[in-house]
Amino acid sequence: MERKGVLIVISGFSGVGKGTAVRKLVDKYKYSLSVSATTRAPRPGEVDGVDYHFKTVGEFRNLIDYNGFIEWAQYVENYYGTPRKFVEDELAKGNHVILEIEVQGAMHIKEQYPDAVLIFITAPDAHTMKQRLEGRGTEDTKAISKRLKRAYEETDDMPQYDYLVVNDDLDVCVEDIHSVIQAESFRASKHEDYINNMKQELYDIRKEILS
Repeated sequence: MERKGVLIVISGFSGVGKGTAVRKLVDKYKYSLSVSATTRAPRPGEVDGVDYHFKTVGEFRNLIDYNGFIEWAQYVENYYGTPRKFVEDELAKGNHVILEIEVQGAMHIKEQYPDAVLIFITAPDAHTMKQRLEGRGTEDTKAISKRLKRAYEETDDMPQYDYLVVNDDLDVCVEDIHSVIQAESFRASKHEDYINNMKQELYDIRKEILS
């Protein structure tokens, strides 16, 4: 039975380790990962085209004008967007596609793709999240404060997600997300072609027996 590709949208608070979880998920289970575009500066060790497509503000706005993004949003003074072509090509091949995007973008994706599965990753508690942000060592106190403020605002959007996964243990978190994706791929609503073919085949066989 051929399965249609599932579009998985993964969001989460800053500092919860969603990027690490997504990379491990893709490495282990070979899901297709859509690489987002952003205008923020690369962090140490990040590679253009692998972690993000790093763009200038001008380049990003040009892509907006040419409808090059499925969604885009501004988050903590930077732009983030999901390139359209890669996602649509992979889904057409029947591959599961993961998008790691912010809350604003996730809501836009759901409007365009009602069957998309929205997963929100969180830390066990707020204190752990603060410690993880500080532990990255990439931002000053002011920037961390902005991210915590944004996280507070994002709690209003959490109920709009289909699943909530706590990243307390990375390996457990990855397996929890994988289980969600596998379950979603078996939804009857994603197999309309199979259902219609089965119905037609049963009709033809019964007609043949009765003739």
